[in-house]
Amino acid sequence: MKLSIIVPIYNERSTIKEILGRLQAADLDLEGLPVEKELVLVEDCSTDGTRERLATIAPPGAKVVYHARNQGKGAAIRTGLAHATGDYVIIQDADLEYDPNEIRRLLDPVRSGRATTVYGSRFLGKIRRMTFSQWVGNKLLTILTNALYGASLTDMETCYKLIPGPMAKSLRLRAQRFDFEPEVTAKLIRHGEQILEVPINYSARESSEGKKISWKDGFPALWALLRYRYLD
Repeated sequence: MKLSIIVPIYNERSTIKEILGRLQAADLDLEGLPVEKELVLVEDCSTDGTRERLATIAPPGAKVVYHARNQGKGAAIRTGLAHATGDYVIIQDADLEYDPNEIRRLLDPVRSGRATTVYGSRFLGKIRRMTFSQWVGNKLLTILTNALYGASLTDMETCYKLIPGPMAKSLRLRAQRFDFEPEVTAKLIRHGEQILEVPINYSARESSEGKKISWKDGFPALWALLRYRYLD
């Protein structure tokens, strides 16, 4: 299997070197399933020196794409998808909240033939430092997703979504910012994909450490869920 790991990057100067090192070091091979990693790094016009640092530390063989202006996480992911050539794709945030070694957990159901689309659920695993408001926001959006789309997810907002590459490219995604998660989930379900969840561990960071998503981003996510259920 060839796995394209898309890394949207914006103002992550303090973590970018470590996350790239972790991605390179992560052993994703499973019994009977060798995995070739394709790193697709999308630098979304950072202003903190990340852009300049990335130019010197990008791993050999990685695809590096630079946005001329800041467009948002969803736009960076769409750019990454356009450059990805893997049989499967997954998103890796650059902020160290998700450990690349956990990706093996998502690959295992694919290897065994139990699923083709797999989400890593933080709420089935261990969570460190997630605030109460973040917990409530994630839970409410997931409950609404289940109600609108007849799903039974525990963590719609998870970053770790393992999706067949051709399927991901066919969804005609439009998201610019953090509305990517509800949009891709809605469109996967509407296309008949059965989403399997596996437990993953998660270590949240705080806004003082650079966390960018806030409660305000819940409104675009809510609109996306309604929009793709009733309008598109």
